Amino acid sequence: MLRIPMVNEGARMYQALNRGLAGFKEDAVEMLASYGLAYSLMKFFTGPMSDFKNVGLVFVNSKRDRGCAVLCMAVAGSMAFIIHVLIAQTDLGYYIINKLHHVDDSVGNKTRRAFLYLATFPLLDAMSWIHAGILLKHKYSVIVGSASISDVITQIVFVSVLMHSNLPCVEPLLIPILALYMGALVRFVIVGLGYYYNIHDNIPDSSGVDVGGDVTIGKMLSFWWPLALILATQRISRPIVNLFVSRDLHGSSVATEAVAVLTATYPVGHLPYGWLTELRAIYPAFDQTNPSNKLTSDTPVTKTHIKKFTACCLAISLTLCFVVFWTPHISEMILMNVIGVDLAFADLCVLPLRIFSFFPLPVIVRSHLTGWFMTLKMTFVLTPSSVLRIIVLITSLVMLPSIGVHGATLGVGSLLAGFVGESIMVALAACYVYQKQKNYERANKLVEGEESVPPSEVCSRTQKDAIEELQEEHE
Repeated sequence: MLRIPMVNEGARMYQALNRGLAGFKEDAVEMLASYGLAYSLMKFFTGPMSDFKNVGLVFVNSKRDRGCAVLCMAVAGSMAFIIHVLIAQTDLGYYIINKLHHVDDSVGNKTRRAFLYLATFPLLDAMSWIHAGILLKHKYSVIVGSASISDVITQIVFVSVLMHSNLPCVEPLLIPILALYMGALVRFVIVGLGYYYNIHDNIPDSSGVDVGGDVTIGKMLSFWWPLALILATQRISRPIVNLFVSRDLHGSSVATEAVAVLTATYPVGHLPYGWLTELRAIYPAFDQTNPSNKLTSDTPVTKTHIKKFTACCLAISLTLCFVVFWTPHISEMILMNVIGVDLAFADLCVLPLRIFSFFPLPVIVRSHLTGWFMTLKMTFVLTPSSVLRIIVLITSLVMLPSIGVHGATLGVGSLLAGFVGESIMVALAACYVYQKQKNYERANKLVEGEESVPPSEVCSRTQKDAIEELQEEHE
């Protein structure tokens, strides 16, 4: 089975980096709030580009395909850089950060400054993801996992080193940001060298007819944009939550504290289930109905194997969540020892972390079915789920305060409601596609002379016909 790198982005970022900010006792809450806002906004732009990993996983079969993917990411990274500069240096940023979030000038200025420092990160991050997808396609998941682990270690080391420099006196915000850049650079170097050493010389200059020929930029973008839209809504969910939580508390010191609690609980709460998202890579890497997939072993991995593996991952994730977040004092100990907050602040994080215990259920449904849709190259059917997620999220953020839910609990509870709504819509889309395939299979049995065709070929052909009709309807 494919080894899935289980180091998720939230934990990689916050656990090492928030500790560097939390060390400044005088304004630790303000620092955490500023950095949390800037990071959430930055992830809104980098999130869609990280899904180009799936383009590499499904589409890149030749050097030419890789060149198209890298070109797309270079353009997207440049656009993200321009947007970062505009938000950080113009009145647009003042309106988005200071006015919309109802934060004071001190928090707003720090947030905009951190956002400017992060301007070039999307490009570096995007180049890492495209090569990570190609490595996963060729079953080099150990290299991808090693790159993520090296990223974490590098960030922890650099936070420790920079804390003993003069940066805490000059510009404390640069401590987590420089550590983030160094971690991403190490990750990029590892996946880049892994690609050139193991894959580059072993793939053709152009794709053959057996895998559909050379993929065009249009096909890549058609496959990518629904995934990008979904991830963009996921990334924008946190800034929306920060916005509503802050405005609900009228931008007071309590609001700043609530945003800081969210900033601290996101990575800890995300740790036990965040890696489930990577299960999307299982179907494209192993499912044999994908014509671009090549067997790399004598024992094929079937859909039954994939489902059993997914169920085991869900059981592990749920166990971790309930052991860590519901056992007394464990979550507080993690927050105090890893992030460096005091006991009073850690107590505020307990209830939001317990709500995170229920996230694995909707996440596993979404990840498993998204992988199936990626194999079919039918990502467009996922588009409505992103719309429903935002609708449910905003509705919850508006309605829950009326029943006395406020602060970080309001934010995490609304996120859970959005996750559930999104997963229900993905499940409905899967039922629709599955029924279409079954209808074609039944119709195909009525075709004269079908008895002479091998059953496996019939199944493959009926599935292909169903997929082509759905794609035509979409177009």
